[in-house]
Amino acid sequence: MIDRDRFPVDEWKLVERIYSDERMGLTETIFTVANGYLGMRGNSSEGRDAHEHGTFINGFHEVWPIRHAEQAYGFAEVGQTIVNVPDTKIIRLYVDDEPLVLDVAELLTFERELDFRDGVLRRELLWLTPSGKRVRVKSDRMVSFVERHLAVMSFEVTVENADATVVLSSQSLNRQDGEDEFGRTVPGAQSSTGFDPRRAERLAERVLQPVEYWQQDDRSALSFRVTHSHMTMSVVTDHIVETENEVHMRPSIAPDIAKNVYQVRAKAGVPVKLTKIAAYHTSRSVPPRELIDRGQRLLDRVLDSGVEEQRQLQREWLDAFWERSDVEIAGQAEIQQAVRWNLFMLAQAAARADSSGVPAKGLTGSGYSGHYFWDTEIYVMPFLTYTSPLFARNALKMRERMLPAARKRARQLNEGGALFPWRTISGEEASAYYAAGTAQYHINADVTYAIAKYVRATGDADFLARGAIDMVVETARLWTTLGFWRHTEGSSFHIHGVTGPDEYTTVVNDNLFTNVMARFNLRYAAESVRVVADQFPEAYTRMVERVGFDESEIGEWERAAEAMVIPYSKAFTIHPQDAHFLDREVWDLENTPPDKLPLLLHYHPLVIYRFQVLKQADVVLALFLLADEFSDEMKRNDFDYYDPLTTGDSTLSAVVQSIIAAEIGYRDLAMEYFDHALFVDLDDLHNNASDGVHVASTGGVWSSLVYGFGGMRDSGGHLTFDPRLPAEWPSLRYRMRWQGSRLLVTLTKKELLIAVQSGSDVPLTVRGDKYTAREGSVLRVPLRDQGPVLTGRPTVQQWSKTRRDDGSLLTASIPTLPDWDTGIGTDADGAS
Repeated sequence: MIDRDRFPVDEWKLVERIYSDERMGLTETIFTVANGYLGMRGNSSEGRDAHEHGTFINGFHEVWPIRHAEQAYGFAEVGQTIVNVPDTKIIRLYVDDEPLVLDVAELLTFERELDFRDGVLRRELLWLTPSGKRVRVKSDRMVSFVERHLAVMSFEVTVENADATVVLSSQSLNRQDGEDEFGRTVPGAQSSTGFDPRRAERLAERVLQPVEYWQQDDRSALSFRVTHSHMTMSVVTDHIVETENEVHMRPSIAPDIAKNVYQVRAKAGVPVKLTKIAAYHTSRSVPPRELIDRGQRLLDRVLDSGVEEQRQLQREWLDAFWERSDVEIAGQAEIQQAVRWNLFMLAQAAARADSSGVPAKGLTGSGYSGHYFWDTEIYVMPFLTYTSPLFARNALKMRERMLPAARKRARQLNEGGALFPWRTISGEEASAYYAAGTAQYHINADVTYAIAKYVRATGDADFLARGAIDMVVETARLWTTLGFWRHTEGSSFHIHGVTGPDEYTTVVNDNLFTNVMARFNLRYAAESVRVVADQFPEAYTRMVERVGFDESEIGEWERAAEAMVIPYSKAFTIHPQDAHFLDREVWDLENTPPDKLPLLLHYHPLVIYRFQVLKQADVVLALFLLADEFSDEMKRNDFDYYDPLTTGDSTLSAVVQSIIAAEIGYRDLAMEYFDHALFVDLDDLHNNASDGVHVASTGGVWSSLVYGFGGMRDSGGHLTFDPRLPAEWPSLRYRMRWQGSRLLVTLTKKELLIAVQSGSDVPLTVRGDKYTAREGSVLRVPLRDQGPVLTGRPTVQQWSKTRRDDGSLLTASIPTLPDWDTGIGTDADGAS
């Protein structure tokens, strides 16, 4: 539970009122300021003790050879790890040579807050020095959403009851190689101990090679080249001192550190304020000298217009963000605060990523090495697509730039088309464990699914024609070579040797999620090629030339999609996760000790793979993403079977389970899963928030609110609503964009209200009835109820005799299906 004395509730801020070095890694993460390009962990300005001093730039990485104990053809060869860049957060305070060190200082008051409305991290404290001086310190830190290369910091000191000598030591320090300016080892991105594959690798050699560094008056510059990736970076800082007191400045510069030390003979009650601005620039090829010049030009512009203008622009940017993105839950202050924190973290992870990816941890920590996963397409993209379409478009452009490498990867694996990497920064596959990495071929369909969602929700077919169509075609091509035809008892199309989202079940045949997503990919490719040919004939001709397209491929895709095997058990009336999933023994989760979770940290993979046990939702995720392809009864049966088998060891799971639980009627269970996702980082429920925010889960929180409780779906480009308002909530309000129109959706216990705030009229469906929401008016749809109600939760029970589809007896532990409050017949042939 969150300590509310230390972290009180404020609907628009994350607040800390008691200083403690306990859970330091957590607070560094959750108080991060970032913009999608640049991120600064919530380390103290004094830059001393920390779990991980962290400043990260999206995509700025080092490469290293992956050394497999036993090499095989096609294994990933080049690892990639985000680099912890020079730290400019440091402003150290000395009062009469007494340093402010938070963990030993006598703090009479302390408060730190991250304001979601202006994106500024503020801290104010009152320090009683050993000599009895009362020193008030106010500091703030901002990473700009408007100028994505810019960070602004200020540090104000007032000695309230005496004159004193105040020294402020502002530093830019390259900590990446593991030492501070005194040569002491400090915590860093690669220094965590203990086995955990989710943490970043520790690189054995120096990574940042100094190039040019200099100092002139209050301005300093450091620049570096990465040892093996050869990427370049620079950081340029400048300072403004505001005080009535006399100031003396002493500069110093070395390859890894720049210092500007300001000494002031401060009068009692007269503040001394130091403002520091920093410009970070990176490149794959631009020389450091040019990057320094860019940094100087940025700082010159900021100084000319004034630092306060940057703060005002930041507030205006966030005003617009919340106007199109906010989700409001009436009468639930604690939930409201957590929701806004999650949405703010999404902005910090993606807003100014521009055409880079969205790392799994954003820029809040080094977890997962700064890699991009399918998380972006499935969990983050919905929020971006429906609230900030430009950000979504930029994220998809990242995949487009990776297409040449994806084509090469497909050839390595003897396949046609393209295969996107499971985890990457550069576009090359960086997953050393193919069974839970490369074998997740569904990444291809995930990318195409995100493209389809974006195009249908925005109406931006031009994006499809301008280049996204290449990705759609190449991902479809892979399925026709990866899969194969079986002509026994009719023709069927199979996909073998793949891994679905559940990484506790690997390299299987006919994984349900993979097959239904591949089917979607193939059908959408056929549809999209026809759309481009019809609406953009010139673009179609260029596409044919670029990818060597043959019209006969459309028929091949459609035949494969139509014949795709979708596993279904008539005996259990469920969709097996894969062709042999039901043959395995069921893991006894109920009696698994909590200290043995997550399973991946305590059991060999071969132990886990022998059982029916899930790391995260797999079939259940398919029920959500392709909702119109499964009947209500199928959704209920599948959820009840798989929910008791799901460990939730992945933070990607709870949000999906919440959405489907809400849809089928498990109201209490839906709230339980939602609460878990909502606070998974704020309360460190997985004990690894110190490595960074789980960005996919923050995106999933939005999906749980809008798709789950809000009941929104857009299957096939048709907007529908079937809401499920939690009993404890008076109302739920969210904003979204649909094909150019801005909608405000309000759900109460008795009605659904939809207002078109701008744009054209929007046709939609509410619980099967058709309506049109018109600009300038509010559509009011009465609701008789909030959908079906199921009590309790699915459980596991021993079944001694259960028949397989072929009639043979199976002895196994399987989850039991509860009695429904409404009778729905079974789909006898299992078609979906």
